Amino acid sequence: MDPNGTLFFPEQGSTIASEVDLLFHFVLYLSIFFFILVTGGSFYFAWRFRKKGEDQFTPNISHNTSLEIFWTVIPTILVFIIFIWGFKTYLKMNVTPANSMEVNVTAQKWFWTFGYKEGATTTNELVVPVNKSVKLLMSSQDVIHSFFVPAFRVKMDVLPNRYTSLWFEATKTGEFDLFCTEYCGKGHSEMIGKVKVLSDAEFASWLASSSGPSDLPPAEYGKELYKSKACFTCHSIDGTPSVGPTFKGVFGRTEELTDGSSITVDENYIRHSILEPQSQVVKGFQPVMPTYQGVLNSQQIDALIAFLKTVK
Repeated sequence: MDPNGTLFFPEQGSTIASEVDLLFHFVLYLSIFFFILVTGGSFYFAWRFRKKGEDQFTPNISHNTSLEIFWTVIPTILVFIIFIWGFKTYLKMNVTPANSMEVNVTAQKWFWTFGYKEGATTTNELVVPVNKSVKLLMSSQDVIHSFFVPAFRVKMDVLPNRYTSLWFEATKTGEFDLFCTEYCGKGHSEMIGKVKVLSDAEFASWLASSSGPSDLPPAEYGKELYKSKACFTCHSIDGTPSVGPTFKGVFGRTEELTDGSSITVDENYIRHSILEPQSQVVKGFQPVMPTYQGVLNSQQIDALIAFLKTVK
């Protein structure tokens, strides 16, 4: 259990989290109260009016009008309270403030890509400023996924061929877990990311540095991209089998493809595999790699190629 959270929830990290928790606990403790009342009453009456002899019978009582009104009116009032309270919270969670910062989210097997209007893109790490409402415009490249940040109490399905959206406003800086909560295939459990909340100054600095070209040497930049773009989820660099072929010694290697032909792994093949991964699949592997068109630019692809040349 999170030391800053509760038995049921992790720490609260957004403006809506406290309202969601309060409604949940109201329903929870109300349910516990009535569970004890009903089960306790059942046991009490079973014991109180247990049979003591052949000549004792239950009194001929048809009904009690006052009691029937009580157990009808009180639950009805409670249902209306929960409905109105829940509806107001639902509206807050689904009506995005007009001045929200917008981030495009693309889900695909098995990673998240976040795009900013300033040109920055990240994979599996959503970076946002604190105390600023953020709208996520989300779509899927393949199957149904689901975007869930437990600390923010926000969750929304991400669908192919259409957009869905949600919004949140983080109230504290730090890193928060991001999960896909809709089963999306073999790598579903590895589709894990982070929401990184920065101060305004830190976010502005990050955005400026992330929107321009990298100053790292190509091979080092490619190594960073291998991690940040989640290539490691399907391709190892130590020879370990995974969803896709290992990158260890890949450059210059001859691979047999599923159509029976062979190909030498060179710059053109790597670039083609990144942009059109379904067209030339290595034998023994499934055609499950998503395209990185729109995710990686030419400089980043060149950097990845430079990095793969160093993986021996």
